[in-house]
Amino acid sequence: MPRAKKSALTQARGMRRIPTDAERKLWSLLRRRQIRGWYFRRQHPIPPYIADFACIEVKLVVEVDGRQHNGSFYDAVRDRRMRDAGWRVMRFWNTDVLSNPEGVARMIWEVLGPLPDPPPPSAGEGDWGVDV
Repeated sequence: MPRAKKSALTQARGMRRIPTDAERKLWSLLRRRQIRGWYFRRQHPIPPYIADFACIEVKLVVEVDGRQHNGSFYDAVRDRRMRDAGWRVMRFWNTDVLSNPEGVARMIWEVLGPLPDPPPPSAGEGDWGVDV
């Protein structure tokens, strides 16, 4: 997928400032590498979309949806396009995140699996000219 435009980055920053209750709850479980050590980003641009949460190392998107998304054609198209670009997409209802956050985290935990040994480099790190 192409790089995010400046307007998408600005929109993502704005969305981070006003999360839904369910997004806030799930972020408290995903942040700081709490799920098997994997690093998640919140409101991460994946052009032309903005994912609620994304784990870039394994190309996993986690979406938290309210009632307005019930059977949404837009969401189906969005998911297909993300899958075509190599991303896996998990969707959870707001009510599930709020009523059973540990269960939602466990489902994400099961999909992610353990970190490889050694773990992938953090954002901004990497192998500079190293041949293996």
